[in-house]
Amino acid sequence: MHVVIIAGANHPLCEPFAGGLESLTWHLVRGLRLRGVDVTLFSGPGSDPALGAREILVEPLELSAAARRDVAMPPERWLREHHSYLQAMLELQGRRDVDVIHNNSLHYLPIALAATLPAPMVTTLHTPPTPWVEPAIRLMDQRRARFVAVSGHTARSWRHVTRARVVLNGVDVDQWTPGPGGPDLAWFGRLVPEKAPHDALRIALAGGRRIRLAGPVQDQDYFDAMIRPLLGPGAEYLGHLGTADLASLVGQSAATLVTPVWDEPYGLVAAESLACGTPVLGYDRGGLREFVPPRCGVLVPGGDVDEAARHVEVASTLDRAACRRQAVRHCSVERMIDAYLEVYGHLTVPGRAA
Repeated sequence: MHVVIIAGANHPLCEPFAGGLESLTWHLVRGLRLRGVDVTLFSGPGSDPALGAREILVEPLELSAAARRDVAMPPERWLREHHSYLQAMLELQGRRDVDVIHNNSLHYLPIALAATLPAPMVTTLHTPPTPWVEPAIRLMDQRRARFVAVSGHTARSWRHVTRARVVLNGVDVDQWTPGPGGPDLAWFGRLVPEKAPHDALRIALAGGRRIRLAGPVQDQDYFDAMIRPLLGPGAEYLGHLGTADLASLVGQSAATLVTPVWDEPYGLVAAESLACGTPVLGYDRGGLREFVPPRCGVLVPGGDVDEAARHVEVASTLDRAACRRQAVRHCSVERMIDAYLEVYGHLTVPGRAA
């Protein structure tokens, strides 16, 4: 089978990963190849050379002076991204050696042009509905295309425009390995307002525990205003760490705080924490409840810092072996690859229902 995977164009697929989507796509490509699948990857520049990715980012964007004088010209970054995907889709229109195209990006253009391609397409829905993607799905011919959602919550959020099969995201349980635990709490991910690491700092302070944070600072103003003032002896920011260092951090922690102030479509950091044997203490939002059972974590109402702080001790004493078993059985890359291969099979065998 020859599968083309279309990744996001804005961030490279390499360590340390910019976010969960980049990590997921890297592992998907690698996992499929280990199963003998021929994978062609389209992604942004700077991706891991071992992936052999085709770069799709048009940089710099070549525009004439006359075009730039157009008062209706949208932001140049938007134009670069748009033409990146247009370039990839135009190339795929001429490819007759592809069995399935897997759109793993967040952009509307692959969906809008899916009907022009000789191969069927599956798109993974990683987010709630967006004003660009939703109309593209409404307008497309869905007879030769399928949609997958990363959680039941996400599938339900899209059901007004399409039916999506649920394939939970997977983590590499051979990289995220069990650790001994420890007294401190951990928080890791993108340091942005919607992930609310400032809430994690407040929870740790109220719960009487030291906390260590890690991840890329993608909003410097937010970091300076909301995070930096709370750092000190009881709260340390470790920087943007690679997988090995993150796994070590999480494995040596009592619990991982997961504090989204939006409906997290899945919550990859929670799955990674469970793989390290580390219980989760998080906000009950989005898809977290689907794979964080009570024996492996404590979920409290979203935004309730005081309630979370009251459960720090309970979460920290949960069975670490049970957390690891949950990740291996329900959150592994191997399980995810199995599910995607089944989806691809439905698309490539005539007459099979999705």
